[in-house]
Amino acid sequence: MKKGKMRLNKKTERLAGLALMTAVIIVLQVFSTYLTNVTANQISITFALVPIVIGAALYGVGAGAYLGAVFSATVLLLSVFGIEKSGAFLFYEVNPFLTALLIMLKGTAAGLAAGLVYRALEKKNKVLATFAAAVVSPLVNTFIFVFGLFLFFRPVFNEWAKNADSNVFLYFFTFVIGLNFIIELLTNVILSPVIVRIVDVVRKNKS
Repeated sequence: MKKGKMRLNKKTERLAGLALMTAVIIVLQVFSTYLTNVTANQISITFALVPIVIGAALYGVGAGAYLGAVFSATVLLLSVFGIEKSGAFLFYEVNPFLTALLIMLKGTAAGLAAGLVYRALEKKNKVLATFAAAVVSPLVNTFIFVFGLFLFFRPVFNEWAKNADSNVFLYFFTFVIGLNFIIELLTNVILSPVIVRIVDVVRKNKS
């Protein structure tokens, strides 16, 4: 009876934790979108990868993939309703199906990768595991997105590069990957100690 109650409590705690992470991801992505629209950037910068890493560390690989999918779905909905004025929205107008597929794939894979890396390294060193997960998540998110964009939306980048008087490859790596990726990566890495602390506190409260 006690074991049943304990399992039920753990399940309830997990659902509550995932619900909280879900809400945080949505709020952060809406904020990132607002910030991008205000600054008139062509590619948006996201801060939602941090709670994805936290959720993956706390609740496992499946939770990481789920939270990554929540992030992707939020980006997609913001694009569908025209709230996202840059980034994914620009490509959604060109090809909705490919853009939706790419968006869902990149976020889900980023959360899945964070969970897999954390689980693989957790027993050796939790700090290292968190740091590695925080690095891998934006790497996977960015790589899949930019690879898909360059593969399917090359004419868009040709036009952007032409307007900026730049070579398409230079424009792509400087403006699309460069600053946005660096900010996302640094955000995750800088907040890694905070993530470790949050994970430790939550697990101590559970025990």
